[in-house]
Amino acid sequence: MGLLRRQLALAALSANAFRPPRGLRSGMYAFAAGWLTSELAPQLLGLTALDAATHRPVPGDRRRTAGLLLAAGNAAALGTMVVQAQRARDRTEDALVEALGVDYVEQLDAAPTPADLALPWRQLAVPFRIRTPGVHVERDIAYADAGRRTMLDVYRPSEPAHPDGAPVLLQVHGGAWRVGSKEHQAIPLLQHMASKGWVCVSINYRLAPRDPWPAHIIDVKRAIAWVREHVAAYGGDPSYLAITGGSAGGHLAALAALTPGDPQFQPGFEDADTHVDVAVPHYGVYDFAGASGLPRAIRMRDRFLAPLIVGRPFSEDPATFEAASPLLRVGADAPDFFVIHGTTDSLVDVDQARLLVERLKEHSRRSVVYAELPGAQHAFDTLPSIRSAHVVRAIDRYLHWHWNGWRGRPVGDSPAELAEEQR
Repeated sequence: MGLLRRQLALAALSANAFRPPRGLRSGMYAFAAGWLTSELAPQLLGLTALDAATHRPVPGDRRRTAGLLLAAGNAAALGTMVVQAQRARDRTEDALVEALGVDYVEQLDAAPTPADLALPWRQLAVPFRIRTPGVHVERDIAYADAGRRTMLDVYRPSEPAHPDGAPVLLQVHGGAWRVGSKEHQAIPLLQHMASKGWVCVSINYRLAPRDPWPAHIIDVKRAIAWVREHVAAYGGDPSYLAITGGSAGGHLAALAALTPGDPQFQPGFEDADTHVDVAVPHYGVYDFAGASGLPRAIRMRDRFLAPLIVGRPFSEDPATFEAASPLLRVGADAPDFFVIHGTTDSLVDVDQARLLVERLKEHSRRSVVYAELPGAQHAFDTLPSIRSAHVVRAIDRYLHWHWNGWRGRPVGDSPAELAEEQR
């Protein structure tokens, strides 16, 4: 492929990254290309510069001239993506300050140092090879009896940092409730938090169409119950549990956080403790029932969720869809939330996140943090990237703030209420 063709292809990828189509089917194709382009923009920028440098202008060669001009335009576009990714640091920090107060860092064990905030350039240079020294992983531990789909992995520090029990983070993978696995998502976050002394649990769960809804949330609840009962054996504190997840995992994490002890999602283990202390959902589906009236949410409900996940139309059983909607389950007792979504998500409308946050702020007594990331596609955090590194570090600060508040709070007070009293 010649210079001009390569640069034409890159121009198309860049245009898609900035303005992806948002149809149900076209959005899927846009996501796959846009996610890689925007998160690997530094690497693509370097390759573009190298491509241009090895093709000097030749008088009269219009194709080469056009290719070099396109390369210059592509370099500018990719540079803009890099700048947008860098802005994730300010966006997440501004969100934390707005929700928690400018002095929230004083409630951490130590204020973040430049080293804590610095990007892991060596890891970013090789994004498909994710390893963190000092982290031990135990794989394929059964938490229920459905084979591989109900197994989990435990990430923990090789040298325990909390002899009395480390805080625990539960990760729920995405994949449209039909695909995905615990080994392939949120690895940068899990490795980072484990390196900071946390015990992190990443789970599989049963998938549609073999196991239709609500098998997914039932398994998440079983995993929470397993953590409460067994995580102490892995160095975790069973009394403190944070939950996170992206896309379908963001939906499941938010729904689990908002439905502790709900018997319809805990058949046969109704008395198990399934509450979580804090939730950090990424780019999740929060309007499972289309109750907001958003056209894209209704299309997703009728063309995807009903036939492929639930197995029956909304008109036949609206209660099932409504019960599965985090947007409709928000109440005063909702736990603390840190919601994260990208502005160019072609799969899940960012308005779903905005509506969830609006409802949480209206009804919940707990902290509500919302970071909306410019230029971020769906699944932006799957690989180590500039954007995902800044987001991981913001989650680190938030969760440590929350855990410290949880440890020091009077009974019944949330970390947000404790922080407000301290201010």
